[in-house]
Amino acid sequence: KAEFKKRSWMCPPANPCKHLRTVSWEDILALKFCLITDKMLHVQIEKNRAGYSVGVSLSFAFSLTCTVTLYFLLSCRFPLVISVYLIIYEGHSKAVRDICFNNAGTQFLSAGYDRYLKLWDSETGQCISRFTNRKVPYCIKFNPDEDKQNLFVARMSDKKIVQWDIRSGEVVQEYDHHLGAVNTITFVDENRRFVSTSDDKLADIPVDFKYIAELSMHSMPAVTLSPSGKWLACQSMDNQILIFGAQNRFRLSKKKVFKGHMVAGYACQVDFSPNMSHVVSGDADGKLNIWDWKTTKLYHRIKAHDKVCISALWHPHETSKVITCGWDGQIKLWD
Repeated sequence: KAEFKKRSWMCPPANPCKHLRTVSWEDILALKFCLITDKMLHVQIEKNRAGYSVGVSLSFAFSLTCTVTLYFLLSCRFPLVISVYLIIYEGHSKAVRDICFNNAGTQFLSAGYDRYLKLWDSETGQCISRFTNRKVPYCIKFNPDEDKQNLFVARMSDKKIVQWDIRSGEVVQEYDHHLGAVNTITFVDENRRFVSTSDDKLADIPVDFKYIAELSMHSMPAVTLSPSGKWLACQSMDNQILIFGAQNRFRLSKKKVFKGHMVAGYACQVDFSPNMSHVVSGDADGKLNIWDWKTTKLYHRIKAHDKVCISALWHPHETSKVITCGWDGQIKLWD
């Protein structure tokens, strides 16, 4: 938990580089980077206590500085465990479904099939508090606003989205517009609203809400907001990535459809390069797929994992590095 200078492992380096998601959008566009990745730099193999490889269901990269990426790579493993590659957090009695850091990275939330949401101290590994309404939580999100970091929303197994206050431990709001299981929650419009998708094939913006539903729509179990804040990339179960406008009208962009991968039945995460030149996603064949944002053409496919590649994340600092994780129990860093 401490390095040779007796500093905390979360202590930032002396000369940190900029976080690519926090610099201005104009500066991002002025940089020429985000190259196609094809070289594997590192492999992390997740194993249980018996020494067997276990699947990784989700990974989340976080860093406000240019600290080594894998030190801040938070992952959910199927057998009850959350990992950052210096500390293992154990506290759930059943498998962990989702995780989410606060803005500072000092704390994070976890959602487990044991019906509990737990708040953790990232540095010490201590469980600070826990929350439950006796339903299974499937997804959790901190409110991104700095002055509302005490609030988080969670999608529950009873088709509701519930908002908690960390300070009081009380439920402060419930949203019950969906008729099916809620898949994703994504904050948009400078965090004034959030979009939820569901198995009822509806995209919903609650409170001044709007329903987006068509007969041709499929369930969308993974949604990512673009770095510019203008677009939502939705992984559709008909083996397409659909793009919706994330401002005002929330309409489907029919010119932006990304195809060529197989994801039916899997909630494979989607991500953008920081300058939005590329879109990346894993698939059911264990491949990392990279598309050109402007032309929507599939540029490159890499055999990343032996089983489903469930997550693909662009590095928050390095311009051409991508992190993938799969159900083969491996987390890989690509350049």
